[in-house]
Amino acid sequence: MRFIWTLIWALLISGVISYVLTSMGGTNFNVMSTVTLAIIMAIAVYILGEGIIKREKE
Repeated sequence: MRFIWTLIWALLISGVISYVLTSMGGTNFNVMSTVTLAIIMAIAVYILGEGIIKREKE
C-alpha cells in the first residue's frame, strides 16, 4: 500500500511542479513530462526508503 501512496503523491507533486514551471516559462503543459518526473521521483523515494535510509539506521 505504501508503494501506491508514494506513486500517487509523486504524481500530484510532479503535476504541481510541472504546472508552475511551465506557467513561469510560458510554455504548454505536457502530461508526459509530468508522468516521467513522477516516475523518477517515485523510484528515488523507493531507493531512499528501502535501501539507503534503512542501512544507516542499522
